Amino acid sequence: MSSFRENLIEKYQKSNLFGINQGFELIKFESDEIVYELEVKSKHLATPTTAHGGVIAGYMDAVIGLAALYVSSEEGNLVSTVEFKINFISPVRIGDVLVGIGKVVSKGKRIIVCQGEIRNKKDNTMVAVATGTFNAYPYHKSGMTLI
Repeated sequence: MSSFRENLIEKYQKSNLFGINQGFELIKFESDEIVYELEVKSKHLATPTTAHGGVIAGYMDAVIGLAALYVSSEEGNLVSTVEFKINFISPVRIGDVLVGIGKVVSKGKRIIVCQGEIRNKKDNTMVAVATGTFNAYPYHKSGMTLI
């Protein structure tokens, strides 16, 4: 029998059109951390040589958001981003494979704080770091259905 969390992440993977269109690939979804990968393609570029910061920010929101979702799903809750702060450290180029790691720093009844980092898989260069705050809310208020 599948758990709420397993059903939720399966549904999320199929319905998250932003993540699908950008090419986000979930590698690990566990309590200690989540790991997401992204191969940078021409559609991600802002200039002929580097990825757009908005792509990296959206990717980071997904990385830390999934960490928050993991712990909120323990109580049948989903999460929404309240805010996050990102620092861009290194540029990313076409063909780079990024590895995003998200972890929960603090979990209250409604507020979850997470940290994330994105690294370039080829040389482990730090690309970005972030801290984010998420609001946990009851699944039934989302309008989603689990099948």
